Amino acid sequence: MKTKVLNLDNKAAGDVELNDAIFGLEPRQDLIQRVVVWQLAKRRSGQHQVLTRGEVNRTKHRFGKQKGGGTARHGARSAPLFVGGAKAMGPVNHSHEFDLPKKVKALGLKHALSSKAKAGSIVILDEAKSKDIKTGALAKQFDKMKLGRALVVDGEFDKNFQLSARNLANVALLPVAGINVYDIMKSDKLVLTTAAVKAIEARLG
Repeated sequence: MKTKVLNLDNKAAGDVELNDAIFGLEPRQDLIQRVVVWQLAKRRSGQHQVLTRGEVNRTKHRFGKQKGGGTARHGARSAPLFVGGAKAMGPVNHSHEFDLPKKVKALGLKHALSSKAKAGSIVILDEAKSKDIKTGALAKQFDKMKLGRALVVDGEFDKNFQLSARNLANVALLPVAGINVYDIMKSDKLVLTTAAVKAIEARLG
């Protein structure tokens, strides 16, 4: 698949051949969804917890008579049916993480990239470099390219470009080592440098 390469001034800077085995697949939404669920499950802290009967600070002594009181027999005020008592079968601290085969993760990434390529939402840059640290100048360049909410992926970011882009609300920078399905699908445009394309093809090819 041949794609145009642009520079930051939105001018043509040649062509690049994208690997069809990575960027030219017919996207499978089930694979993409499976990897996204796995990613989001790993991010959950799992710290939601309620007090059990053993942890509630209320009397454990039997109150009232065993018989003749006209009410049920109770041995502790920490029972769930009392105000201030424990929660019956409430959530406890645990991990939501689960395993996913490496091949499924890699396939999900390929299908996410193919999904963006099929939608025409991939922009290839020759390089992501800035002469000066100027956020306003970089914002104007991105506006010309009509990127919207963009995810910029590069092998190693230029310091000036990184400092210029960090205050742009709609631009996220991600090193190629951290590229993932969730961030790709969340963005409107996926901006890859030629160095990032080579690194992705070396990793997934």
